[in-house]
Amino acid sequence: MEKDLRIKSKVFSDDPKRAPNRAMLRAVGVNDEDFKKPMVGIASTWSEVTPCNIHINGLAESAKKGAREAGGVPLIFNTITVSDGISMGTEGMRYSLPSRDVIADSIETVVGAENLDGFVAIGGCDKNIPGCLIAIARAEVPAVFVYGGTISPGFSNGEKLDIVSVFEGVGKHNNGDIGDEQLRNIECHACPGAGSCGGMYTANTMASAVEAMGMSMPGSSSHPAESKDKAKDCEEAGKAVYTLLEKGIYPKDIMTKEAFENAITVVMALGGSTNATLHLLAMAQSIGVDLSLDDFNRIRENVPHIADLKPSGKYVMEDLHRIGGIPAVMKLLYEAGYLHGDCLTVTGKTVAENAKEAPSLEEGQEIILPFDKAFRKNGPLVVLKGNLAPSGAVAKVSGLKVTKHTGPARVFNTEEEATEAVINNEIKEGDVLVIRYEGPKGGPGMPEMLSISAILVGKGLGEKVALLTDGRFSGGTHGLVVGHIAPEAQTGGPIAFLKEGDMVTIDADELLISMDISEEEIERRRKNWTAPPLMKKGVLGKYAHNVSCSSKGAITDYFDKE
Repeated sequence: MEKDLRIKSKVFSDDPKRAPNRAMLRAVGVNDEDFKKPMVGIASTWSEVTPCNIHINGLAESAKKGAREAGGVPLIFNTITVSDGISMGTEGMRYSLPSRDVIADSIETVVGAENLDGFVAIGGCDKNIPGCLIAIARAEVPAVFVYGGTISPGFSNGEKLDIVSVFEGVGKHNNGDIGDEQLRNIECHACPGAGSCGGMYTANTMASAVEAMGMSMPGSSSHPAESKDKAKDCEEAGKAVYTLLEKGIYPKDIMTKEAFENAITVVMALGGSTNATLHLLAMAQSIGVDLSLDDFNRIRENVPHIADLKPSGKYVMEDLHRIGGIPAVMKLLYEAGYLHGDCLTVTGKTVAENAKEAPSLEEGQEIILPFDKAFRKNGPLVVLKGNLAPSGAVAKVSGLKVTKHTGPARVFNTEEEATEAVINNEIKEGDVLVIRYEGPKGGPGMPEMLSISAILVGKGLGEKVALLTDGRFSGGTHGLVVGHIAPEAQTGGPIAFLKEGDMVTIDADELLISMDISEEEIERRRKNWTAPPLMKKGVLGKYAHNVSCSSKGAITDYFDKE
């Protein structure tokens, strides 16, 4: 009891004026003894609309158990999720990135309105993770994030499959390389159960980044969804929130500039998703850390790419888990001098202290390469700039043999039109396929282009055609692709003034993206251009009118800084 009395609810413990508030809580099972304890929220993203989150209800119960055993009063509440994989290639994809902000807003709202003293947030699919972290940053109470975990790989004819196998299968089918039955076989075996997409795609990338940042328990990002370790993660997270309350450790004490640099370092070493730039920028803004796209280029220069993980490699997150997981990778990076060891984490210990307790990578494994045999001497996520993207664009060059491409622009204002052109074999080797008006405002919602990029790969054009957009790409995308072109077309970015046949150059070695058009010609085209009207209703309308540039993280509360 002594332990419980040291940390009291900040609102509900003794004040007679709070009797009406306490009366409401009694109706949900809170008693006199509980009012002496901190109220700990469990923010659950459980849903049946996606395998990424279908198991999270049980994980929330595990977190609740841990929080109660530690001395808190746990209360589960829910927020939304959408499935990127299910919405991909449809109009529904426009809701994907806005869902990040809906998640953040709703968690912040509940934590603030219910006067919670701390909370655990549990997320699965891509936007859950940054959404939960943005809420953690804003709420300013002790909190821990738990990743719902990775899905196991599917198998067919001895080959490992995942959701990207299906998208690329569509391209192979269109190209005549596989038949109907083969495509159906891939479809039916790719996703065998609960958990987020298995490669180093956006969900696993962001989970790894959050663990590297110190905001989740060691191992949380690599433990599979359907494992005893994952339930234990949640229980330990519930206990950890109480420890953070005891020690007075807040998110701002953990989510420092150095912690974000650790996160970027791990993302570069693993060959993570281009979406990491967007989400880490948004998280940094929410906690008040000065982070820019230039920081990504600065850090990548000194971090080797050492992970043989999908989409450019062979292995999946479950394989990485078996050889030591993210704690072992962080131990390796820390001991080699790549991580800030003095950064605080939700364990109450530093990165260095956690690294000492972490396992080393399994002997003889081939998933994480030695530094002297790295795939690249620097990170594979590159920020490009030039007269086509003055504020920056993002490319992922892991596994690419072609890092420079010059060709004629084939310009489309929608993904649907561009996809039809690819399917109809109208896009030829050497072309630069441009899809614009798909940015945060113009989409609206900055949809991902995994469908069309996977079709190009499936048709054998992955490195023969460059694909450019002011929209995004999935973490599962690979090939010669450049996204996040900023400023976007909708706001009068130069991509709006490209015309069919204009020559475009992408040079990942020189960090350049340019169009062979003079400044005078760009200005002449600008004067003859009119922005399309923004959407004016519903979630997407609100998003279009409030969202910032992708180079700022596509956040919806940047309006007082522009």
